[in-house]
Amino acid sequence: MDESIGLVRSVVNRREPPATLILGSEATARKLCDELLHKEQPESIRVVQYAELVRFARREDIARIIVADVDIEEDSAAAKTLIDFKFRGVKIERAIESFEKAERKIWLQGLTSKSVIFANGFGPSRFYLGCKRIFDLIVSIALFILSAPLMALVAAAIWIESPGPAIFRQERVGLQGKKFIVYKFRSMRMDAEKHTGPAWAKKDDDRVTWIGAFLRKCRLDELPQLYNVIRGEMSFIGPRPERQYFVDLLKDKVPYYDLRHYIKPGVTGWAQVMYPYGASVEDAYQKLQYDLYYAKHMSLGLDLSILFRTIKVVFAGEGR
Repeated sequence: MDESIGLVRSVVNRREPPATLILGSEATARKLCDELLHKEQPESIRVVQYAELVRFARREDIARIIVADVDIEEDSAAAKTLIDFKFRGVKIERAIESFEKAERKIWLQGLTSKSVIFANGFGPSRFYLGCKRIFDLIVSIALFILSAPLMALVAAAIWIESPGPAIFRQERVGLQGKKFIVYKFRSMRMDAEKHTGPAWAKKDDDRVTWIGAFLRKCRLDELPQLYNVIRGEMSFIGPRPERQYFVDLLKDKVPYYDLRHYIKPGVTGWAQVMYPYGASVEDAYQKLQYDLYYAKHMSLGLDLSILFRTIKVVFAGEGR
């Protein structure tokens, strides 16, 4: 796209779409550009470093400037040029906000403690939390009663296919880091981690039984977690609860990972419906961006959207 790293390709054809400038240090701006290219026309995005911004001061085809990092000195030429652009009607956006609107997730690389502290959101009202608890109880109790015959059949199928209990119990990390026991239908052999220790589930996992693979695709293995919801340990919608082993691992490798523990974990959630099943540190990084988006925008409307998307996944058999 550019003739050389850090330089902007000169465009003189004014019939092209209004341009978006991504302004910032080379590494950060490039990263943001790569993230946004699949959403917007490549020809309309240009990467600019602070020292180069003045060159664009009188361009009339600039519609938007995204500031990838905000360490601009107030008396710098770049700051003065941005003010000039703003007063001429050019939209100036911070990268984290622009990325959030385009991708419906939080740009983790651009996240700072200050942006969390002063951002709108990240603080659901007591009214919403009360409504959410009522919603959880109504939905989980209704589903538990309606699915009781199905759960009995699933349990029988698991017992017939492989020895061991039908219900799988495992300690997970929940709200505020509090540990609890999660309940699921067993989808793996009893000795699944005997030789490997804790390991992420992966595609075509040979530890998964035939019945287990079917349960995962339809997400029927999650049904016993309705009991966790009724007990108040989980919500119907929220980040997936993780094991302590992986929490300790990811806290060291993924920035702000602990923020997800400020939200009650859920049976399903924004990350689950927007991103494939996670099986690596990189997957956990990507899913955290969706979890933080949910944390910022928690609402009954978003909860209903997640619920409908989950129903679609269940009937389409797109789980894993």
